[in-house]
Amino acid sequence: QARFQHPHRSAKANFSPPLRAAEMAAPRSLVTTGAVLLTGTLLVASLSSAFVAAPQRAPVQSGAATQATGALPTAALSTAVLLAPSAAHADEGSVWIPALSAVGAGFAIGLAAIGSGVGQGIASGRCIDGISRQPEVADDLRGVLLLSLAFMESLTIYGLVIALVLLFANPLIK
Repeated sequence: QARFQHPHRSAKANFSPPLRAAEMAAPRSLVTTGAVLLTGTLLVASLSSAFVAAPQRAPVQSGAATQATGALPTAALSTAVLLAPSAAHADEGSVWIPALSAVGAGFAIGLAAIGSGVGQGIASGRCIDGISRQPEVADDLRGVLLLSLAFMESLTIYGLVIALVLLFANPLIK
């Protein structure tokens, strides 16, 4: 049996050459971007069920108290309640002060570490620039650099102390 062959093709299978890395970059980037977007969407969807629903409005009461508070928006009332001095001390079973103290501790140590790290990086870079320009003053610059790095690190330690006080010896909790 004779098989029909195309006149311009050989009997062997005609395979295309393997794709180069540059040709695969765009499809790989699209697939990676799509996977990250899908993962992010699924993560947001799964975390949204972890939050507690907002409380429903209470039934309307008649009287002077509702007339006074009815004119103020809810956000202003919430701000006033959160800023009230009586809210500074936690009652039995209150979770607001410990939770906000943990957030404050995170900000304290985070900002202290970031500020100190940036300052130390700038100071070290300037010291290296100075030593590279004038190698004969390297000992003087090194001493000043170490002293200034110690002062910057002490500010980070103060942030750590504030964070530890807020977490373990909180003065706002009775």
